[in-house]
Amino acid sequence: MHYVWKEWKENLRGKGLWLSLSIIVIISISILFRSSVLSYDKGFLVLLINLFDTIIYFIPILCLFIGAFSIFQEKEQKTLIMLLTKNERYSSFLFKKSLGLNTVVLMPLVVWFFFYLLLLKFYFQLDVKSYLLFVFSLICLSMIFLQMGAAIGSFSRSRMQIVGYCLFIWFYFFFMHDFLLLSLLPTVTYDNVQWFSIAYFLNPLEAVRMFLETGMGVYSFGHMSKLMQTFMWTKPVFFLFGNLAFWLVVTTGVGVIFHRKEGFE
Repeated sequence: MHYVWKEWKENLRGKGLWLSLSIIVIISISILFRSSVLSYDKGFLVLLINLFDTIIYFIPILCLFIGAFSIFQEKEQKTLIMLLTKNERYSSFLFKKSLGLNTVVLMPLVVWFFFYLLLLKFYFQLDVKSYLLFVFSLICLSMIFLQMGAAIGSFSRSRMQIVGYCLFIWFYFFFMHDFLLLSLLPTVTYDNVQWFSIAYFLNPLEAVRMFLETGMGVYSFGHMSKLMQTFMWTKPVFFLFGNLAFWLVVTTGVGVIFHRKEGFE
């Protein structure tokens, strides 16, 4: 609880969290105005898909920077060294810090989308289940990239390194990952398609997207080819939870193993 309160006070004084939330609010309202011409009974799912496809470009990079600079600030202020000299293990510090980060970032996000649902009620026939899946998808995506950001802040020595690492990771998951897999498509067979599937869904963006679209009924698994059935060898929700567990464990481990106690400008 101490870390949550500390993180909250730091973000109240800072601009990063509020700037990020403002961007999400502006995007959400603009998508709502653009979708207000849609039909009352059919427009709700269209709005959610459009909103997700737009907001997914911003949440990862914002969470990467928030997580990384939050950890790096502890180095700059020398509070990290003081904590570690008091027999606080870095793994314990990173766990508590991550818990505080997730609480402080996700709470305003959930509050905003609860208020946003009230606005949508005036324009569309609501599908609460689909909306909860939408919010849950954004929460999972935010958690993954916040933890990646925390790992970056752990082993980075300067703010310029943080900017470089964050931009590279964002670019990789949005562009390079799919290009690499496309180059492997000619080699995909029934024997190795499951490994290709695992590599594909290691991308958090793809795992979250598949979970959301199938949960909302936008994408169906009916009438699939045999190769596609082998590719989707388990339910999308398991791909999502597997992706979440994998990246939380890996990034936390990287942060603990390669952490540096001090940073410099």
